[in-house]
Amino acid sequence: MSRVMGIDLGTTNCCVAVMDGGTPLVVPNKEGARTTPSIVGFTEKGQRLVGQIAKRQSITNPHNTVYAVKRLIGRKFNSPEVQQAKRFAPYQIVDAKNGDVRIRVRDKDYSPPEISAMILERLKEMTEEHLQAEVHEAIITVPAYFDDSQRQATKDAGRIAGLKVLRIINEPTAASLAYRLNEESEKKIVVYDLGGGTFDVSILQLGQGVFEVKSTSGDTFLGGEDFDQRILEWLLAEFEQKENISLREDRLALQRLKEAAEKAKCELSSEVRSELNLPFISADAKGPKHLNVVLTRDKFNELTADLVDRTRKPCLEALSLAGLKADDVDEVLLVGGMTRVPRVIETVREIFGKEPCRDKNPEEVVGVGAAIQAGILQGEVKDMVLLDVTPLSLGIETRGGMFTKLIERNTTIPTRKTKIFTTVADNQSKVEVNVLQGEREVASFNKSLGRFELIGFQPAPKGVPQIEVTFDIDSNGIVHVSARDMATNKEQTIVVTPSGGLSEKEISDIIEDAKKNSEADKKKAELFRIQARLEGLLESNMKSFAEFGSLLDEEKRTLVKKILEGARKALASASVSECTTSLEKLGEASEILTEVIMYHPSPNESGAPGGSGGPARPS
Repeated sequence: MSRVMGIDLGTTNCCVAVMDGGTPLVVPNKEGARTTPSIVGFTEKGQRLVGQIAKRQSITNPHNTVYAVKRLIGRKFNSPEVQQAKRFAPYQIVDAKNGDVRIRVRDKDYSPPEISAMILERLKEMTEEHLQAEVHEAIITVPAYFDDSQRQATKDAGRIAGLKVLRIINEPTAASLAYRLNEESEKKIVVYDLGGGTFDVSILQLGQGVFEVKSTSGDTFLGGEDFDQRILEWLLAEFEQKENISLREDRLALQRLKEAAEKAKCELSSEVRSELNLPFISADAKGPKHLNVVLTRDKFNELTADLVDRTRKPCLEALSLAGLKADDVDEVLLVGGMTRVPRVIETVREIFGKEPCRDKNPEEVVGVGAAIQAGILQGEVKDMVLLDVTPLSLGIETRGGMFTKLIERNTTIPTRKTKIFTTVADNQSKVEVNVLQGEREVASFNKSLGRFELIGFQPAPKGVPQIEVTFDIDSNGIVHVSARDMATNKEQTIVVTPSGGLSEKEISDIIEDAKKNSEADKKKAELFRIQARLEGLLESNMKSFAEFGSLLDEEKRTLVKKILEGARKALASASVSECTTSLEKLGEASEILTEVIMYHPSPNESGAPGGSGGPARPS
């Protein structure tokens, strides 16, 4: 049975796990760590670095080191979230022609799925090295509150990385699988997931191996990165007040401050104070300037109080949507590195009135849960069913610019809903279907996922035609929409992709480019190319031999037959050298067959010279 990777593609760090004998196994990276930084660096020499090695060189190469790309994936350039990220990122975030986001590094533009794919490629390589076997399939997790655009973009990243993404699942749901793998008792649990860039809260009903998501809520732009930014802003203010020097335009200094801020945040989870010492952070006419300050846990809590409080509303909303009170919850599970922060733990305790469960590594549970989901799909993990929900309502724009919902938020997926609509004008010949996602009554306030037209109506007064619109959400949370004229049965069906986004051609081009960046992929691609040439040439020569072989003398017939048999064996061997040798030998067979074809008519077409047109020659 082929292995399937369970991947937590985090904002700050990634975690990969696989099933091993019915037990989830976290895959370590080359440094021996069980998580890998979600960072990609591009060196002056054209080298691409991923993970810890990219993080180490970020201080000296900030402009060309990309981090927190998850916050940009599936978003438009003019969105408030991207504009906020643009303010602080040391790398360039630019506008694509279609309004999407691009990241400019060393005069080349990359889409967020491309950067994410580079991280996934590294995770794939690392897993293959650990298992000593190729891996081609994966389960990838996303925040529960990711919309369709963000889910599609994540799936595109997997494709670019050379992975078949079997399923996209929500991070809190994956975490619940990891926490309760072998438990069959009936419980209502809350998964509080505060990671590097996103916050999710989900409420699940567990019982007899069934994991049913009852509700979900969250914030796709709230996480550890924001906490780091608050510390960074404080450091900038402290230094400017003391030295009268602003570091806000000094990208190198900002990168050093960011790294120090992250370190201090981690230290304050276990200590009450953290000393930040950054020598030679700047200089003026009087000489070099150093930054040396102490950040206390109380000050950190003060700086980030509003960020922690922002998690309260989604928690209360999730409870309300599930029809529960805090007292109804049996357990609260903590997920994500930010749940190590003492003030976060206190807030969770205040909201739900109970001590949260912390018996698992919060940075690994999502990846482990993804691996378990892989095990469920493969039949390795039995007696477990996962029932997830869609985080936002889905529907279409109707008369007056209103939003008509077909699928309500927190509906269990997969699901399929149908509704009948009609025309608003006499003799209307076409209908535009604008697919929307959101919760606002007015269509323009929701996110458009895509548009398509249904044409060819028979002329009729308004209100007469009946148009059947069907929404189908698969197990990945990806939306499929169809519209059918019930009179003519004419139908238009699409898999909704975000307006803009990467086209199929762009994805194909990116995949091809990614192959060139990996030596292993280069070898595979070369084999595939040679095999294709060999297969085509072999087929052509076999056809010619079947038609004209009887005209050859015994010696030549035996030789050609031997070459053809050798080519079939080489094709099956998957060896570049054997395929190359056979390709050359097929050239000899082609010459022998071409010669007999030129001087003899086709046995099947008497008098018709060159009946098959001759065999192909190797290029």
